Amino acid sequence: MTILVTGGAGFIGSAVVLQALAQGHKVVSLDKLTYAANPETVAELARHPSYLLAQEDICDAEAVAAIFARHQPTRVLHLAAESHVDRSIDRPGDFIATNLTGSFVMLDQARRYWQTLSGARRDEFRFVQVSTDEVFGSLGSRGRFNEDSAYAPNSPYAASKAGADHLARAWHVTFGLPVVMTNCSNNYGPRQFPEKLIPLMILNAIAGRSLPIYGDGQNVRDWLYVEDHADALLRVAAGAAPGSRYMIGGDSEHDNLALVTTLCDLLDQALPDSRYRPHRQLIAFVADRPGHDRRYAADFSRITLDLGWRPRVDLDEGLRRTVAWYLSNPGWCAACGDQAARRQGQGG
Repeated sequence: MTILVTGGAGFIGSAVVLQALAQGHKVVSLDKLTYAANPETVAELARHPSYLLAQEDICDAEAVAAIFARHQPTRVLHLAAESHVDRSIDRPGDFIATNLTGSFVMLDQARRYWQTLSGARRDEFRFVQVSTDEVFGSLGSRGRFNEDSAYAPNSPYAASKAGADHLARAWHVTFGLPVVMTNCSNNYGPRQFPEKLIPLMILNAIAGRSLPIYGDGQNVRDWLYVEDHADALLRVAAGAAPGSRYMIGGDSEHDNLALVTTLCDLLDQALPDSRYRPHRQLIAFVADRPGHDRRYAADFSRITLDLGWRPRVDLDEGLRRTVAWYLSNPGWCAACGDQAARRQGQGG
């Protein structure tokens, strides 16, 4: 089976690609290789005989059509996106172009390709629209988002992903394209570009830089280990019915301040000779960002019931693995450059 993964050189995409290859699939990664696609990640993947990188822009309809025609995928996992909320506030146009227009191009070229298929190949085809729980806005102190939650995006990033979700639903209802949709909580783990909260804090702390936390640090996120997410997406691609939708969560709610404090303690243990210990002293509160959602949490009971998935890596174990990975891969981190690590703000 051939799986087309958009954004396959990125954080979540590379985790999906690695698991798909381990399962014996052929994988084509469609990736523009923007700033967040680390060259070392691509180099690692390129050594596998069943992997191919197509360096193209998902907004280029002609290039996308050629990829469908040449590689004849059975599954499409659409992960390519601009994903950092801070950047979406600074440059919203980039998010509209990639997340909305790019998703339109992917959906429409998938539709054109799918309509040329027949028999079992047509029945087996799936387009998985990978989205975020941020499209639902902000929760109060109780409850969790589920598949029936109303859309209420508050950031340009969330709005662009919400628009893409609506397009995906419309392409299923209007054209019959076998779309499946997922909405996940905050991902973390190895190979995450260091503009997001967890890798930003790890690399800043190692270097003795400030650990900037927005507002009062009480914003709550449900943390999902990236390998668990990849497992869920491949299960959805293989077993979900067209038109279905699944929440994918980590069952690990933590406020930002508690999370960063935990990271500091893990680094204290891992780096006993660091002159920056205790790393908690580096924490600094900064002005909150506009429209900062207070809390996210995901009810993933439907995917557990239908597909037998649930997260396997709890937050304590996941953070230990993540800290260990960044400490063990200084070359990968250096390839990212330190521009992101110096940003005065953090995602999540």
